[in-house]
Amino acid sequence: MTATMVAIQAGFGTAVAIAAIGLGCPPDPLASSAIIRSGPPTIGNVLEIVGGWPILRRVRLSRVTMTRLDRSGTHRSERQVAASKALVSATAMCAVSALVSPVVGALAALIAWRIPDLALARLARRALAAADREIPVLLDLLAVATSAGLPPQLAFRRAVEAATGPLAEELRSVLDASDLGGRWRDELIVVGERLALPDLRRLLGALARTDSLGSSLAEEVGHLASDVREVRRAAAAQRARTAPVKMLFPLVFLVLPAFLLLTVVPVLLTTVRSID
Repeated sequence: MTATMVAIQAGFGTAVAIAAIGLGCPPDPLASSAIIRSGPPTIGNVLEIVGGWPILRRVRLSRVTMTRLDRSGTHRSERQVAASKALVSATAMCAVSALVSPVVGALAALIAWRIPDLALARLARRALAAADREIPVLLDLLAVATSAGLPPQLAFRRAVEAATGPLAEELRSVLDASDLGGRWRDELIVVGERLALPDLRRLLGALARTDSLGSSLAEEVGHLASDVREVRRAAAAQRARTAPVKMLFPLVFLVLPAFLLLTVVPVLLTTVRSID
């Protein structure tokens, strides 16, 4: 009990110490734009300040981590992620060192350094899965808008404005860039490369074909929406067919032994006692 309290106090003290050191550092002009000056301090403000600590300024995240951060939709900066990695590592090192030994504490710090990366990877997978589920709806909206006679750019704007979810948030950046003078097709290609969703790339290919060949976008998008829904329907049916096979292991090794313990074993015990 004493060791646990020491570990908790050590972790809390480490977090407070690092935050205090970060607060005592001179303000970093590169991080000042990400800090909300008005109102009570938030987690983002604390992480941004701690990330401005001179030691953490030298920390550079890997390309994979930056890609996950970009796809996760958390709106966290690189310095906030570096600060969270430092706080988690320092807390784990102090807690494990107090409970076990300093050597194990150093190993725990190395393992804890990767925890924010794993969290970002999970968030990125969830965001991509949610965006992928919204593509058929976007295709239907785009097909309806183009069938109504709207030009491609205006039809894309109306479809994105009517859509909701992570995919719509990503595509609204295309609208914002086009409002500032950028080409919406080029910005859409950038978003498609960042998300790396196969069906979204098919939409980009359809837009490129209609632009180069002059074919009807409404007909092209309508066929694409039907194909995407058919493929997803077939994939769902395939997953449903494989469900009994996946349920076989827990059924045989978990459910069936418990069923035998509750039904067969009491009968056997009663029979053996009656024979004796």
